[in-house]
Amino acid sequence: MDFDFTDEQNMVRDGISRLIREQYDFDTRRNVIASESGWRPELWAQLAELGMLAAPFSEEDGGFGGATEAMIIMEEFGKGLAVEPFIPSVVCAGGLLKHGGNSAQREEYIGGIISGEMIFAFAYAEPRGRYDLANLETSAKADGGDYILNGHKAVVIGAPWATHLVVTARTSGGQTDKDGVSVFVVDKAAQGVSTRDYATVDGRRASEVYFENVKVSGDALIGEAGNGLPLIEKVVDEATAAVCAEAVGAMKVTNETTLDYSRQRKQFGTPIGSFQVLQHRMADMLMEYEQSVSMCYLATIKLDEDDATRKKNVSAAKVRIGQAGRFIGQSAIQTHGGMGMTDELAVGSYFKRLSIIEGEFGSVDHHMRRHIALTAG
Repeated sequence: MDFDFTDEQNMVRDGISRLIREQYDFDTRRNVIASESGWRPELWAQLAELGMLAAPFSEEDGGFGGATEAMIIMEEFGKGLAVEPFIPSVVCAGGLLKHGGNSAQREEYIGGIISGEMIFAFAYAEPRGRYDLANLETSAKADGGDYILNGHKAVVIGAPWATHLVVTARTSGGQTDKDGVSVFVVDKAAQGVSTRDYATVDGRRASEVYFENVKVSGDALIGEAGNGLPLIEKVVDEATAAVCAEAVGAMKVTNETTLDYSRQRKQFGTPIGSFQVLQHRMADMLMEYEQSVSMCYLATIKLDEDDATRKKNVSAAKVRIGQAGRFIGQSAIQTHGGMGMTDELAVGSYFKRLSIIEGEFGSVDHHMRRHIALTAG
């Protein structure tokens, strides 16, 4: 695939690449994720200062780009295994606001996201949801001009650091109906919101979020009440494309790390990289990576197409990249041997992140089924 970046996009890549390279070496990351906070607010402020948090937004909303810029940033995040909540806050919450928010909401909240003063988490997943975005037990009952939220959201990435939540809830209909789904902005400090925070296996932080009679005003509703599912699906596809870009960045470093190790590690007095079977394996790893790059780029440029085209390309990319990430991660661990699974070597952390990405925003099996259904229908 021939995909030429503009000068401005290359500048974005140079800027974020330099920042990750200089401030996200493996030892620094290990210390950060082991700290009490689990991230670096000062780095988030630096991203805002550099304009990176504005990259996916249009000029009308105070930004200068779109999905391609988000892809570039997330690819570089993947190379450094950055844990800052770019996807939850900028891609997910920012996407819901830019596609569905009114002018007042976009001005207030997108402006806060771009400045770094507001950090959002996307509270959409539920314990029994199984990737079905319409399967919601969380409810939002109309109460005059307000809404009362009750429910439980699971594995809300970045919620421990968030100032606000974007919450999907059912305002009408049955638990799995396509209609009746709505989206709300909720202040995390609102009365009735409680969280249980924890670290994830790949070094990020997440929360179980509980809503108990949480009152929000009608102004907190994003888009049309009861018709939020198409908006949610669009933004989740954008987030899926972004996490695919992160996987591509992680694969690149995993391949390079494995190749370097094979040149240094000796067995019987000979570098293991000279063994033909490992040469073939690393050639396969490179092919998996190159195919993933092409699928990621294709999915990204198709995000603005009609719903069916967008969904098919995003699902195809998620399937291919999920499979490639598993192959590359497992191959890297096998090449490194037992040391590959320890915290002493970076390759183990890349393997963990690639393993989690395989199931994030829908597993390989889920997206395979979705792609087949869309192709058949």
